[in-house]
Amino acid sequence: MTLYLPQTTTSQITEALMSERLSVGGGAMNMVLTLVIVTDEADHYDAVRAATEAGREHPSRVVALIRRDPAAEPAIDAEIRRPGTSGPGEAVLLRLYGPLGSHPDSVVTPLLVPDAPVVVWWPGPGPMDPGADRVGRLAQRRITDALRAEDPLQDLRGRVAHYRPGDTDLTWTRLTPWRSLLASVMDQPSGWVTSASVTAEPHYPSAELLASWLSERLAVPVERRTSHGPGLTEARLSTEEGDMVISRTDGRTAVLERFGQPDQTVALARRGAAMALAEELRRLDADETYASAARHLGHVSAGAEQASE
Repeated sequence: MTLYLPQTTTSQITEALMSERLSVGGGAMNMVLTLVIVTDEADHYDAVRAATEAGREHPSRVVALIRRDPAAEPAIDAEIRRPGTSGPGEAVLLRLYGPLGSHPDSVVTPLLVPDAPVVVWWPGPGPMDPGADRVGRLAQRRITDALRAEDPLQDLRGRVAHYRPGDTDLTWTRLTPWRSLLASVMDQPSGWVTSASVTAEPHYPSAELLASWLSERLAVPVERRTSHGPGLTEARLSTEEGDMVISRTDGRTAVLERFGQPDQTVALARRGAAMALAEELRRLDADETYASAARHLGHVSAGAEQASE
């Protein structure tokens, strides 16, 4: 069941949520967190669908703040989807008109689940400093996606410069299968790694983070190479005994090559937003590994800019 409340107020929305909660016998009391999505009309459908899929693992109250005409009169159009309609949690879609779009924190604050953590996700272009954003200040975790920016690499580097504990980016989350596979490769006797390279399509921010992570962890130079994609296509570790290579050309499966051993085919599918979001919702503390890789990327970028001057 979906309830529509045109030209409404936060008080009326809160009363409607309470009524819905009583009618289904629990509602928000079973929610483990509030997931706030800051988006626009073009992106909201895919974002809410991804949040609904992730919510099957993490029951949440999903509040989507959808920015509409900034020149219109102040107004809120609400759409409330009760638990079971599209997932185990409640979904509240708020279309904000006029100046309300510039003050979404005042709208969303009364709708947060009491005593539950808050996660904010910008599925499209996000703020350069999420921790200083009006809505971002309400959250323990702030999730952005540099891949959606007009200039993904510049967006990622700028956001890294403003990193605060609790920040993360889905360009990092998409690397989890690659990092796991590389870590398992390094568990085997291989000798010292002397250099490495990461190959991906141009302007692909995940490749920059993977190169930064390898460089910081292995203390070796990492070359960034380009390919036609899709996404990441190769990670190569050069050791004293030979090369170890993970190559993926179809976005689904990869070939693992290790010196002295037969090639091995492994599943390495590209990850969608729902899977990446579900992973991020599993933790509500700061991701120290991401922070370390992000800081290293910032240092490398700053050094490259100074060298070019």
